[in-house]
Amino acid sequence: MPPPSERAARVRRFSRAERLVHRSTAALALVCVAGAACLYLPPLAELVGRRHLVVTVHEWSGLLLPLPFLLGLASPAFRADLRRLNRFGPHDRQWLRAALRRDRTGPRPAGKFNAGQKVYAGWLAGAVLVMLGTGLLMWFTGLAPLVWRTAATFVHDWLALALGIVLAGHIGKALADPEARRGMRTGSVGRSWAAREHPLWRPEE
Repeated sequence: MPPPSERAARVRRFSRAERLVHRSTAALALVCVAGAACLYLPPLAELVGRRHLVVTVHEWSGLLLPLPFLLGLASPAFRADLRRLNRFGPHDRQWLRAALRRDRTGPRPAGKFNAGQKVYAGWLAGAVLVMLGTGLLMWFTGLAPLVWRTAATFVHDWLALALGIVLAGHIGKALADPEARRGMRTGSVGRSWAAREHPLWRPEE
């Protein structure tokens, strides 16, 4: 256990339930992306082989992807953070303007989540729903006529590429911010980091 002085210098950012939701969702997403890469990139397909097994793992990991989110709804802390992510105020627009201008000198006001994180979370939620819907049309061929399945395949493939790029960017941002990673790993962050990166956030004591 850390000494009292170190504990006082840190604040809780994420509950255990929230961290479990993040980890399980990340694991399923990585399995989905890895499976897609093995299915669509010939060198990887030849290296891995066993295409039927890869397809099965890809399908079931995609089908299970919303499950951590749904289970997380039982957590009050998770539901509270969903409400925070769903609110977009004037300070979020200011943050976005500064980010789009790449202005590092001006203020970037943010609550517990900054505007970039809110946009990312909303886009990701929508993308997962679209991927799930198009994936089901591709999996269960009797659900829709051929023209629908063809359109679903087109959307699924290109959105999968976009998801891979966005997830790579998310991982890159996390690698560049050790304290943010520590917050997701341990649940707590330094007060100085919280005050600098999320000045409008008032952590629970």
